[in-house]
Amino acid sequence: MSDTVEGRWAEIFGPRYLPVTTILALGVTLFAFNAFLSAAALPSAVQDLGGVEVISWATTLYLVFAIVGGAAAALLKRRLGSRASLIGLAVIFLVGTLIAAIASDMTQVLIGRSVQGFGEGVVAALCFALIPELFPSRLVPKVFGMQAVVWAVAAFGGPAGAGALTELISWRAAFLINVPFVLIFVVMCMLVVPRGEKSAEAESFPGLRLLTIGAGTMLVALAAVAPPVQAVLLLIGAAILLVIAVLLDRRAMQRLMPTDAFSLRTAVGSGLWVFLLMPVAGAATAVYLIMLLQQLWGFGPTQAAITAAVMAVAWSLSSVTVANVRQRSTRRILIRTGPLLLGAGLILVLLGLEWSQFWVLVVGQAMVGLGFGISNGYIMLTIMEASSAEERDRTSALLPTTQSAGNALGAALAGVAANAAGYPLAVGNAEVLASIVPLFIMAALFAVLAFLAALRLVQLAKVTPLATFAEE
Repeated sequence: MSDTVEGRWAEIFGPRYLPVTTILALGVTLFAFNAFLSAAALPSAVQDLGGVEVISWATTLYLVFAIVGGAAAALLKRRLGSRASLIGLAVIFLVGTLIAAIASDMTQVLIGRSVQGFGEGVVAALCFALIPELFPSRLVPKVFGMQAVVWAVAAFGGPAGAGALTELISWRAAFLINVPFVLIFVVMCMLVVPRGEKSAEAESFPGLRLLTIGAGTMLVALAAVAPPVQAVLLLIGAAILLVIAVLLDRRAMQRLMPTDAFSLRTAVGSGLWVFLLMPVAGAATAVYLIMLLQQLWGFGPTQAAITAAVMAVAWSLSSVTVANVRQRSTRRILIRTGPLLLGAGLILVLLGLEWSQFWVLVVGQAMVGLGFGISNGYIMLTIMEASSAEERDRTSALLPTTQSAGNALGAALAGVAANAAGYPLAVGNAEVLASIVPLFIMAALFAVLAFLAALRLVQLAKVTPLATFAEE
């Protein structure tokens, strides 16, 4: 089937692709829902079990182990095959869910969240890796659009659903809601997902590289809650460890990442930089906007959350809207425009707060969402098309891991900028508004860096032979 034939939305929801589409949607739903679960359910868990001093670690450990799991996903796929990997790690995620749900103290909750994170990190990465295997390239933008809708629903409805379960039943029910979804996911994987070929080569376990990635991510997480000077030192240490992990991987016989990961000399490496830097920029509003709306304008939690969710809705709608774009020249324009819209939106959000203009802020949030929505799918598609066939599993699996790392790094840097500017000690609206200016300026600068990386991606993609995958 030629790539020049336009893909239609009806195809991914038609009889041929619906089971696979459902599996990918469930995999992303589990990851997204559990990323937003902690804000709603964990405060009640702390009231029940105690341990308020470690509540933030329930999210931190989930994120750290999700990144480590995502890094190991391609290796597990080669060793076990696609179906066994998805089923096995979904079961591991289920075990973590049950540990957290029946916990008698917060230590057990933290253990459960760590196991959840590793299992779901692998599942999410494998779902990305399966896209070029199971769909023709003309349908890939539609699949990315579908995933954007899933993320938007999770961002908007996840906390509300978890909060309702917590309020009406208990915080344990918010964890246990995962159980039926995991069981459905496992059964569908058994019926639909091909076994996949296992590597015939003996592969050593990349313990040192995974440990280095985990340690680097942990230092980023610690930086998010450390005083400014210590936070800077922690981030420098994290950067060193993560660079070492990439260099070690390039020299390894069995690699976790593509050989050109984060190299600005290739389309794959440049695309990964775009995919890392955009979440770093977007973290300013993701971390602080809801709190600022309550602090500055007296919004209630629901009103503040709905305002912040404008970004997710705009991301979802714009991703679906541009999924029909066929011309590569237009796709390149969207890739370049995305980071610019993100940066402009961040500035508008800041101005809306400074001027006390609600609609300026809402337009800014919409622009932030548009920036991600119009570009993310085609950034991913361009990266996968530029990747060689033997590297495609590693490249695809690295995409959600890179995005998670960007979210973690962005949250840490946002915390450093806000703390250094005196935000935690600010008294009165004037001091708060003055203290957040460096935060948003830093975020906008990262959007500019993402734009420069996007220019490099588009430039290199023009001369990179584009592969066609999963064509029939």
